[in-house]
Amino acid sequence: MTDIAVVGFAHAPHVRETTGTTNGVEMLVPCFQQLYEELGITKSDIGFWCSGSSDYLAGRSFSFISAVDSIGAVPPINESHVEMDAAWAFYEAWIKIMTGEVDTALVYGFGKSSAGNLRKILSMQLDPYLVTPLALDSVSLAGLQARLGLDAGKWTAEEMAAVAARSRAAAESNPNTQLSGHVDINALLASPFVADPLRAHDCAPITDGAAAVVLAAGDRARELCERPAWITGIEHRIDSPNFGARDLTVSPSTTASARGATGGDVGGIDVAELHGPFTHQELILREAIGLSDATVINPSGGPLSGNPMFAAGLERIGYAAKAIMDGNAGRTLAHATSGAVLQQNLVAVLEGRN
Repeated sequence: MTDIAVVGFAHAPHVRETTGTTNGVEMLVPCFQQLYEELGITKSDIGFWCSGSSDYLAGRSFSFISAVDSIGAVPPINESHVEMDAAWAFYEAWIKIMTGEVDTALVYGFGKSSAGNLRKILSMQLDPYLVTPLALDSVSLAGLQARLGLDAGKWTAEEMAAVAARSRAAAESNPNTQLSGHVDINALLASPFVADPLRAHDCAPITDGAAAVVLAAGDRARELCERPAWITGIEHRIDSPNFGARDLTVSPSTTASARGATGGDVGGIDVAELHGPFTHQELILREAIGLSDATVINPSGGPLSGNPMFAAGLERIGYAAKAIMDGNAGRTLAHATSGAVLQQNLVAVLEGRN
């Protein structure tokens, strides 16, 4: 297998609303410039570009083509796109490098969640014949999932609130997040419901944002980064879109993805960045992957402190890689999800080498 590593990561500040266009250009340009400066490269050094976004979210057709303005028209580029979280664009870029056609790739994702009613927009990904007509929005659907777990004794409201409190406390060291600070669990539990049994702290905030990651192979990675985050495993799986056909309190696709990415060895993972947009989903993911208390979960603050649509999954990979590149971890795991109630899941394992 070709040695491929993450050598750079940048993301835009997490904000509730931006004044820019929905094509992400204003958010992406600073990310690209940061990567160019940190790595000492230009856009001509990138062999392949791949992005993740959604035309539904942007409210226009081929919004990802407009986003290419952030790269520039000259010289021409080798480019592709996925209509989902950019973590899957990361997977495509990894495959592209594996073919030997290129030795570098830049992956980016963007989303302006404030452009419309996010809860309704996300319902457009549901079965258009049997589920969408029920008028279930994304938060209400997650609320059904949370209620199933509570009634089955899989988790408690206190455990859900503890996830939110930990995420906000961890985010204090991350200046680009929306929600941070130490909060009292009892105060969280006293807050009103937004979709019973979910309270505001159980739901990721609406976030505008963008993220970018640079991949490189072999010696090129070593040239660009003193301590590359080598990708030792990556896999993704999907569960049935028929919600009545699966147990929503577990995530078999995450378990399968983790088994494929880790080879069944989840020991020695120092940091895990999990893409759970709701508190109870982080609990599902921890169980599905088999993480122990020895692993630090979401030291970045995770999506509960800032959840830019179609970039948050890529950010999990970026933060997991950054922990290695900064010398703060030796082996990390990143998870990304796409679709409703953890329907599609990707797991990547990264390691540092002396």
